[in-house]
Amino acid sequence: MTVTQPPWRRERREQFPGVPAWSLATSRLAPEEFGVIRLEEVTREWAWGADSAGDDGAGRADGAGVRVCVLDTGVDARHPRVRGLERSLVVAEDLTVVDCDPADPAGHGTACAGVIRSIAPAVSLTSVRVLTDGRSGSGAALLAGLRWAVDEGFDLVNLSLSTTRSEFLPALHDLTDRAYFRRCLLVASAHNMPVLSFPWTFSSVISVASHDEPDPMTYYYNPAPPAEFLARGVRVPVAWPGGREIRSTGNSFATPHITGICALILSRHPWLTPFQLKSVLYLTASNVVVSEGDAHVRA
Repeated sequence: MTVTQPPWRRERREQFPGVPAWSLATSRLAPEEFGVIRLEEVTREWAWGADSAGDDGAGRADGAGVRVCVLDTGVDARHPRVRGLERSLVVAEDLTVVDCDPADPAGHGTACAGVIRSIAPAVSLTSVRVLTDGRSGSGAALLAGLRWAVDEGFDLVNLSLSTTRSEFLPALHDLTDRAYFRRCLLVASAHNMPVLSFPWTFSSVISVASHDEPDPMTYYYNPAPPAEFLARGVRVPVAWPGGREIRSTGNSFATPHITGICALILSRHPWLTPFQLKSVLYLTASNVVVSEGDAHVRA
């Protein structure tokens, strides 16, 4: 059977008479075959090619074919570290998502986009402005922008932001679950302060905090959630308005490192589901080891 469209992108089937909702009458319609993606020997070489050709003879992945949406303050498409956008949009006052100039009045979104591009240079980037000054924005705008990104079928959404307002929790939780089941994976930064915020605390997203090492490809699995992974987030060189580059610190800048790495993995293995992709991240983290007799070696 030839599969022409991923099942998570299709319209939902109507309910079959005589079987419970969400079920399949397999006596009348055979279950769809789904090619297995074996994960028992996952290494960085398998995941994205690392620094040489992979097991299949392909070179290092570059993010080609992967669509990433950056929900933030906007992105300056002309910055040399960003090198263009597929599209630039903003959440308008009436909560519609409309096209806008590829600009960033604050710099935060440009910084995040530049980090993603530095790791996955061939990735397709789209910007949706939901924040005004890099620090604030309405929860309604965040929900509208995220809903648009999920409906547009992006592979990854970078969320270097969060909200502490609990009134948005139910709608945000429903939307992140919807994204998960549509195979639109959200990569969300932990709050920089020890306060409860969302959506990074949800299990359906990849949550990211910082480590203080300089290597952009070094990241760690964190066995003490809710922050699941630690990536470079201290004195990170980032793009800034006016074509400049500054060094900045925050979980906001650790998050696009993981988004970029996810883009590399998906460009090589585009049919990975969200839980498989999270498993690949875990298995290729710098502190994950496998036991070989009495010895432990890096995965």
